Amino acid sequence: MANVTLTPDSGFARELMDAGADSLKKCYQCATCSVACPMAPANSPYPRKEMVWASWGQKDRLLSDPDIWLCHNCGNCAELCPRGAKPADVMAACRNIAYKKLVKPAKVGEWMSSPKGLPILFLIPAIIWLVVWAIRAAIVGSWFPRTEDGRIVFGQIFYGDYTIDPIFMLTFFGAVFLLYRGCSQLWKNFSAGKRTLVIGPTKPWYQHLLEMLWEEIGSHKKFDDCESGPATGQPSHSRKSGHMCVVIGFVCLMIVTAVVAGGHWVGKVIPFLSIETPMSLVFPVKILANFGAVVLLIGLVLLTIRRKRQNPRFFTSNYQDWYLLGIIWVITLTGCLSQMFRLADAVHCAYIVYYLHLVFVWMLFAYLPWSKLGHLAYRAAALLYVRMYGRG
Repeated sequence: MANVTLTPDSGFARELMDAGADSLKKCYQCATCSVACPMAPANSPYPRKEMVWASWGQKDRLLSDPDIWLCHNCGNCAELCPRGAKPADVMAACRNIAYKKLVKPAKVGEWMSSPKGLPILFLIPAIIWLVVWAIRAAIVGSWFPRTEDGRIVFGQIFYGDYTIDPIFMLTFFGAVFLLYRGCSQLWKNFSAGKRTLVIGPTKPWYQHLLEMLWEEIGSHKKFDDCESGPATGQPSHSRKSGHMCVVIGFVCLMIVTAVVAGGHWVGKVIPFLSIETPMSLVFPVKILANFGAVVLLIGLVLLTIRRKRQNPRFFTSNYQDWYLLGIIWVITLTGCLSQMFRLADAVHCAYIVYYLHLVFVWMLFAYLPWSKLGHLAYRAAALLYVRMYGRG
C-alpha cells in the first residue's frame, strides 16, 4: 500500500476560519452533510471531502476543487449536522479566499476581504470622479450648471464623449479581462488534479455552455433543488425569486446602457438613430430603465429580508455577502434618487447624488473580479468544467 503524506497548513485553516468558517473544528467527518446535500453528485459528493481538506489545511486541494463553487448554501447540511458545523459556510470561506488570490493585484483582494479596505476602495473612484467634476466645472463655469432653458442635464458635467464613456469602457473591459484571467487560472487549478475519464458520446463545449446558462441563470432551475432548506423559524421569501429579480433588473439596465451608448455614438454617423439624454419618461428605453430599477429594488428587498431572517444556527452572513448586497443597494438608490432630484429640479442634490452613483457603479465593476459578484464567471467556469470533464 502506498504511503500518503499530508502536511497540515494550520495557517490556512485559521485563514478559513477568519473568512467565515468559524465552525470548522466542530466537524468530526460523519459525512451527513454529503448525504443531505441535494446538489452533490453520487460519484463525487460534497461537502464532506472539503471539510476534511479544510480541517487539514489542504489549501491546494481546496482551491483546485470545482465543487466549492457549486454549493448553493441552502443550509440543509447544517440543519442535519449532529455537531452544529456549517459546511456551507466553509465552502463560502473557500470561495472568499479564492476571490482574493485568483487575479492580481492581490492587494485589491485584501482590501475587498475586510471592512478596513472599504475607505480605500471608495476613495479611488471618489477622487477620479471629483477630478472630472472639477475640470468640467472650470470649463462650463459652474459646479451645478443648467442648460440655457433651465434644465438639469448631467452630461454638462459628466460628459459622455470623454468622461463617462471612456472611463467606464476601460473599467468594464479591464474587469472582463481580469475575469478571463481568473477563469483561466481556475481551469488550470482544476486540471492539476486527476479527472474523471468520460467514456461514450460527448457534447461539444458550446452545447454544455448553453445548457448551463439556461439551467443556472436563465431559468434558475437549480435553485428549486435547494428551496427546501432549513426552516428559519420565520416566514421567508424564496431566494430564487429575489435572485431572479436582481438578474432581470441588471439585464434590463445593461440593455438600456448599451442602447443609449450605441445611440449616442452611432448617432454621430447616422443622425436619425441618435438617442439624447435625459430621455422622456414615456420613451421606450426610459420605460425599460425604470422597469429594471423597480424589479431590481424588489429583488433587493426580498434578498435582504431573507438574509436578515436567516437562522444563525444554519447560516452565517460574511462581509462579502453584505458588501455585494450593500453596493447594489446604493447603486440602485442613488440611480433612482438622482432621477427624482432632477425631475424635482433640486440641482445641488441631483448632481451630488449622481456623482455618488458614478462612484458606486465604478466600484461594482472595477472590483468585480475580487468580489462575490465574480461568482458569475467563476461558478460558470466550474460548472462548465465538471460538465465537460467530470470531477477528480
